[in-house]
Amino acid sequence: MKILDEVRRRHGFRLVGYVVMPEHVHLLLSEPAKKNPSKILQVLKQKVARALLKKQRRETNGQMSFPFEGRTREEAHFWQRRFYDFNVWSEKKLKEKLEYMHANPVQRKLVQHPKDWPWSSWAHYAGKGENRIRID
Repeated sequence: MKILDEVRRRHGFRLVGYVVMPEHVHLLLSEPAKKNPSKILQVLKQKVARALLKKQRRETNGQMSFPFEGRTREEAHFWQRRFYDFNVWSEKKLKEKLEYMHANPVQRKLVQHPKDWPWSSWAHYAGKGENRIRID
């Protein structure tokens, strides 16, 4: 969340909604003032991956690690190579995308209700308190 906020400030885009899942993330954002959405996601992915690798190295400091047999090169990456974008042009589509994103943890049976998933913008839209990051 800290890295997302840093990238948002640096590149000038509005964060409209988000849901962070265990293995992926949903972001609803505006066109950035600087660069393009592909470049923004590249920067975000690089910064998150570097931070996680640095954390992993600290946690395993002094321990020897071996790669698991059968692990492919693709599995060694934190992020997928591509992202899927969708242009939102209407209030109706905006609401639809936010509802889909916020329902994702429920659909995956991680929680009973979107309010129970703290890594999303649901609380902002429900008027139920603070988010972990500012919503524009």
